Amino acid sequence: MERISWHQYFMAQSHLLALRSTCSRLMVGATIVREKRIIAGGYNGAISGGVHCIDEGCYVIDNHCVRTIHAEVNALLQCAKFGVPTEGAEIYVTHFPCLNCCKSLIQAGIRKVYFAADYKNHPYAIELFEQSGVAVEQVELEEMILDRNNDEKLRFTADLLTQLERLGLKEDELAELKEKANRLYTSS
Repeated sequence: MERISWHQYFMAQSHLLALRSTCSRLMVGATIVREKRIIAGGYNGAISGGVHCIDEGCYVIDNHCVRTIHAEVNALLQCAKFGVPTEGAEIYVTHFPCLNCCKSLIQAGIRKVYFAADYKNHPYAIELFEQSGVAVEQVELEEMILDRNNDEKLRFTADLLTQLERLGLKEDELAELKEKANRLYTSS
């Protein structure tokens, strides 16, 4: 069995953290890494002990939920709270950082930002990352590598479709099933 890459490992951790998010508008996770070691993680949600979006809805001002602390900032604050330096570290985020998170990451000394999905990539955030020498790279999560039975499931599905074809299933019905299977195995 082949091991997953470091990028996939840390990005998977960020996606797992996003599942803890309490904001119903967008679930985001972030993992801060130094020398291939996780030093902090965060997800977007309300202040500790506060009312959460999933409980009372988002508190939206100017099309932005002001109740939510972003995942990147939560991870940085965890480092600050426990005295863990972030200078020279890297961060893996499920979505491209917003402008405020961009500035926070730069000021905290983060040297590389890996993100899985584009999300309102602000041109000024991109410019600031470039100005400050922070490298930014998209690393999408290859979800199928996390499923240890994926190859077996693909073979089973292909065998079923082949048997249905041999049994004389109508061409349009078979095409529809193949398309459904394709969407199931390739959607993110």
